[in-house]
This record gives sequence, C-alpha cells and structure tokens, in this order.
Amino acid sequence: MMHIKHEAEERHVLTVTVDNEAGILAKIAGLFTARGYNIDSLTVADITENHAVSRITIVTHGPPSQIDQIHAQLERLVPVHKVVDLTEAGPFVQRELALIKVAGAGEKRVEALRIADVFRAKPVDTTTESFIFELTGAPDKIDTFVAIMRELGLVEVGRTGVVGMIRGTKEA
Repeated sequence: MMHIKHEAEERHVLTVTVDNEAGILAKIAGLFTARGYNIDSLTVADITENHAVSRITIVTHGPPSQIDQIHAQLERLVPVHKVVDLTEAGPFVQRELALIKVAGAGEKRVEALRIADVFRAKPVDTTTESFIFELTGAPDKIDTFVAIMRELGLVEVGRTGVVGMIRGTKEA
C-alpha cells in the first residue's frame, strides 16, 4: 500500500520589493495562478519619493515546500529587488484596515456600539439605521469583530489586506 505524506499548511506573509512598472502585479498574480497557488491577501504601495519602487505584501498559505517554491519563483522575476518571508524572518507586526457596516435598531444598536468600543472600532458614518465602523488591527482581531457583528446585523465588510514589517531596526 502506498502512503502519501501531506505537509501541514502554513500561513506566510511575504514582502516583495519591485520596480514600479506596468504589468508587474499581473506577472506576480500570473505566477500564483499558473501554479494553482492561492493569494489570501495582496497589498501594493509606492515606497520611494521618486515613485520608482513599490512594496507588495502577499499573504498565502501552503506546505513549506510550496512556500519555498513561491519564494524562489518570485526572486526570478526581473523587476523584483527582494523577497522577504516575514513569517520566517522573526517577530513581525501585521495590520489590516477594515470598514464594517452594521444595521440595527434598539438593543442591537446599543450592543454594536458597546462591542465596537471594546475593539476600538471607530464609527466613521452613522445613520438612524446603521453604522460604518473603521477597525485597524491584526487579521484575527478583524475576523473576530466581523463574526460578532454578524449576530448583530452585519451588512457589508471591506478589507484592505495585510501590511507587515519586521520588528526592530532591521529592514525587510
């Protein structure tokens, strides 16, 4: 009988420093698509004064061998300067911004405001029937807040995706 060994899936946060040129994001997305890898979160921002370099943060998951392959493939792309796996680089900070719309009246409305206060979610829009809360934090904090709001009248969620940095003075 043949036994197939399955590696445990791991979540990884990768930062990719690239030339800020047309088509680079499509190349990176194509690399993932061609191999059947999933992108859980993707953010891109210009990071230099002259707009020449961008930082792409990709959250993905898979067995260690797949993560290593993703890392190697990304480094082979011509406009890529550097690929850092924050998950393996040591302690790092990750944050995400979310807008969460919640509808409700009466006691549910009061409870939504109370819970928002506990999570430090800021109401950025209020009507007599709804709130839009702004929440910044680790992805699991946002997941928890959204799950609680589901029970109180969640209408819609918009999330930016993860941005991460290594703690301390070291640059990723």
